[in-house]
Amino acid sequence: MSGSWLVTGAGGMLAQDVLARLARDGESAVGLDRKALDITDADSVRRAVEEHGPSVIVNCAAWTAVDDAETREDEALRINGEGPRLLAEVCAEHGIVLLQVSTDYVFDGQADEPYAEDAPTAPRSAYGRTKLAGERAILSLLPDRGYVVRTAWLYGAGGGNFVRTMIKLEGIKDTLDVVDDQLGQPTWTGDLADRLVRLGRGALAGTAPAGIYHGTSSGETTWFGFTRAIFEQLGADPERVRPTTSAAFARPAPRPAYSVLGHDRWAKAGLEPIRNWREALAESFKDLHGTP
Repeated sequence: MSGSWLVTGAGGMLAQDVLARLARDGESAVGLDRKALDITDADSVRRAVEEHGPSVIVNCAAWTAVDDAETREDEALRINGEGPRLLAEVCAEHGIVLLQVSTDYVFDGQADEPYAEDAPTAPRSAYGRTKLAGERAILSLLPDRGYVVRTAWLYGAGGGNFVRTMIKLEGIKDTLDVVDDQLGQPTWTGDLADRLVRLGRGALAGTAPAGIYHGTSSGETTWFGFTRAIFEQLGADPERVRPTTSAAFARPAPRPAYSVLGHDRWAKAGLEPIRNWREALAESFKDLHGTP
């Protein structure tokens, strides 16, 4: 079963890949950036839905400035909590499927085994609290058509990100000190976009149950290990990357020490989890590095 798609936050890195994937598959889709659709404005949301009549909305609009949210939580909550609630209300009225992109920051980051989709949430930052508010609104208002896809450590060709920063620094620094006490799953936006599209199709076909999914790569590493892998892709000496601790890079918002998510629920939708992060990095590197 197919339908039309509306992607919010269309100027962002993930939304660009979702739209590219839909276009490649010949799907009817429209992307709206913040100027065209303010998800915190009920009238703006209703106008967009009435004009475009989507069967699926993928909400990629978000406040992503993790540290700024610590002092501007009300503003972040409007975008990450109130915006998804308004989208969910309109989707409930019109029978629309809503895919909400969320984050590992809803957890406390203190686990020692992958967080299951139904693991207890306990955000330690303002950003995590605001994203959890959005999750709860969607799951409450759209029990049968609401999908929350948590992700982490995203990188892609459509915006600034850790991989591009490390590529730049490799060219200008003799050595790099990178945090080695945070464990997570580097995730290529191209892979996550693929799963979002497949999940939306499954929702329309009735083969993918609503609820929470974890959209991160398989495997795990630290930022230090990730950087060494980036250097290897560049043909640079990975020994130039040196391990350090989070304490060396103190920030306003606490970073999760453990951001590894479990992927069991994809099987219920008849889908495989995202592949290993190393394989994805190798495939995506040409676009990230800008090499021919």
